[in-house]
Amino acid sequence: MRTAVVWDALRAVLAERAGSAGRGVLDIVDAGGGTGGFAVPLAELGHNVTVVDPSPDSLAALERRAKEKGVGVRAIQGDAADLGELLPKDSADLVLCHSVLEYVEDPISALTAVSGLLRHGGAVSVLAANPVASALHRALTGHFDEALAVLDDPQGRWGDRDPTPRRFTPAALSELLAVTGLAVGPALGVRVFADLVPSRLVDGEPGAAAALVALEQAAAAHPVLREIASQVHILAHKP
Repeated sequence: MRTAVVWDALRAVLAERAGSAGRGVLDIVDAGGGTGGFAVPLAELGHNVTVVDPSPDSLAALERRAKEKGVGVRAIQGDAADLGELLPKDSADLVLCHSVLEYVEDPISALTAVSGLLRHGGAVSVLAANPVASALHRALTGHFDEALAVLDDPQGRWGDRDPTPRRFTPAALSELLAVTGLAVGPALGVRVFADLVPSRLVDGEPGAAAALVALEQAAAAHPVLREIASQVHILAHKP
């Protein structure tokens, strides 16, 4: 439910890339893929998937999850900024960069490394935290000063205790991708309502989960609602 919008976009780009490349099995890299929430389902679809993550514990959990599903996923310990040293240039049809740019030391260097992995026509899927949503969520929990701080801070942070080093508006994320020479697609909002609706309203009503997914899918491209989504999702292509 929380990632339905992202999966819709990924299924579309996988079909498009498979058609243009003339092969059904694609090479996918999940930078910062952790325990395999995206990587394992992609491997189940039959693709060659490599996860690069700095945490050995996450990679161990990834391998257990892949084994339980009966698929193979290659696990490499390393940082997103070091992708160019860890994997061959022009070797990927799709790179996932989900919840990574908020934490890397230099987002431009990380995206440059991602771009170097992509074959011509390949795509990168970027998912990043949105500062406007953070301000909204802080306000809804009564932290009004922190909500104001998010709006005033260039990095979209609510204070020194904020665990997220930076956040990106749709415009800022699009600009960052364009700087690295990628052809940037439209920004979509992810988790517009899912993080605001109490779970009891979803779990306790038949059909409520499916209805919420449909609402999320409709809101993802809405020019106003996407601006308050918890995360921003963009697909960009290497020309």
